[in-house]
This record gives sequence, C-alpha cells and structure tokens, in this order.
Amino acid sequence: GGMRPVIVVHGGAGRIFKDREEGCRAGVVRAVLRGYGILKQGGSALDAVEEAVRSMEDDPHFNAGRGSVLNEKGEVEMDAIIMDGKTLDSGAVSAVKRIGNPIKLARLVMAKTKHMLLTDSGAHLFAQAMGVPETPGETLITERCRERWRKNLEADSNPEEFQKDLGTVGAVAVDSEGNVACATSTGGLSNKLVGRVGDTACIGSGGYADNSSGAASTTGHGESIMKVVLARLTLYHMEQGMSPEMAADTALDYMKTRVEGLGGVIVVNSSGEWAARFSTKEMSWATVKDDQLHYGIHAGERHTKSVDEALASESEGF
Repeated sequence: GGMRPVIVVHGGAGRIFKDREEGCRAGVVRAVLRGYGILKQGGSALDAVEEAVRSMEDDPHFNAGRGSVLNEKGEVEMDAIIMDGKTLDSGAVSAVKRIGNPIKLARLVMAKTKHMLLTDSGAHLFAQAMGVPETPGETLITERCRERWRKNLEADSNPEEFQKDLGTVGAVAVDSEGNVACATSTGGLSNKLVGRVGDTACIGSGGYADNSSGAASTTGHGESIMKVVLARLTLYHMEQGMSPEMAADTALDYMKTRVEGLGGVIVVNSSGEWAARFSTKEMSWATVKDDQLHYGIHAGERHTKSVDEALASESEGF
C-alpha cells in the first residue's frame, strides 16, 4: 500500500497520581511501539490495535486485564471492543472474568461468530470453545486494586473520589492500505455493581471505526460517554469537516456541558491525521507517525523521539 501508517494509544483519562506517572508513560510507549511494529511490516490496523491493547492489558499500571479494578463483590469483570473500519464488523465482550486478554476474545467474537457482543457466562463458554486459556481471577488482581476496593467499602468512603483514576486502555490506527481500526479494554469502575457494563463494550461509545471518517477510542466516565455516544459523535464532527483535534474537543465539550461528564478520546482518520484530547486532568497517550514517537500525560505535555531512539531505550528498559 501507499499510505504511511499511524497508531495512537491511550492508557486512560482521569487523575494519574505522581507515583504512577512513569509506569503509565512507559506503558503507553511500549504499547504504541508494539502496534507500530506490526504496521511497519505491512500488518493490518486491526492486528496493530489488538496488539497495542493486549500490551496494556498485561501491564498492571492500567485498569484493563491484569490490574483491573474490583466490583462490589471484590471480583474483576472486564469489557472490551474491537472494530474494523473497512467492513464495520465489530466484536465485543462484557462482564468477563478469568480472561487475561479480553481484547483477544473480542477479536474472536468478531472473527468466529455472527454476533457482535457476548457477555458474562456466554462469553466464558465461547472462550472455552475457542481454547482460550482460563486465567485464575487472583492473578488479575493487584494489591493496589484490592486496597482501593477495601477503602471503598468503608462506611465513610466516597467511591466517586477513587473513580477519577479510571485507566481504560485503547488504540486506533490506520494501516498502509488506508484501513482504520479501534480497540478499547477496561476493568470498569471500582466497586461497581455486579453486572455493570460501561461504555467500553458498547459500539459507538467505547469505540467506533469507519474508513469513510476515521477511528476513535474513548476513556472516562462510562455512563456519560454512553449518553452522548462519544466515539461516534467525534467521527460525526469529522464527517462535517472538522479536523480530528477540533472534532475531539467539540465532542468532549458537549459531554461536559450536557451531562457534566469528563473523559478523553484518541482519533485517527484514513489520511493519517490524529489527535489525543481530554477534559480530565490527565490522560496517558502515545502516537507514532512518520517514524516519530510523541507521548504525554498532562495537558500541553508532548515529548518527541525518533522510533529508533525509543526502541533502543525500550530494550534497555526505562
């Protein structure tokens, strides 16, 4: 193909506490480099976003896969979605337990079923049928998440306070053929009701991809995101002629004024223009375009390195 591929990832919008900043930065950089490696070899946007998200699911710094927050009963229930901008095919899973990489299961739902979303025990049966290994629930739980869960159970606690550190993960990409894709994965809200499904598994809210406009992946307060269908809203603004950055800002601004919801969105279009925007205090993000890596966490923060330099320091560990 003739296109120069682009990938953007986010590690979640919200409060990123000082002691977690380095890990979050390193995690999004690692993920974006993994995804870009696939694109650089002529791989598909779909494979690239799946790989980038899988990398962050395996990283306990993020609220997805290992490191997911716990529901009110102290269990991990995870949601994930993936979407192909060429065909509008999508696969998602919700409220899944004992699965190390929900994004892989979402991709299998897309590839191997006629459905788009499988939930809970049905998703579990499907995983078994597909030979997906079961991960003991305990290995997904970090001490930090258990500690937070305990704190939230206390009578005078305010779980809202803790939900500001949300940490959904996501990726969007355009490949050398000009196809776009998105992927999003999360452990949801800390101390949520059992069976609560947020925006991530919902097409148009947690993510959307259409070659004719672009691909978006969102993060933030799930219920707010669902109310405005944030990913699709962002792409709608691009269809009306806005740049990715303007479209993302306009959609986030609408969510803030209409339902007082905060969040973030990453977006790319089929000509390779991209944006990573957020209305929260922070959002960890990274992108690679034209062999340049850009990344940041705070508003206005943007570091740039060549991919070669980044890969060299990556192999030495951060």
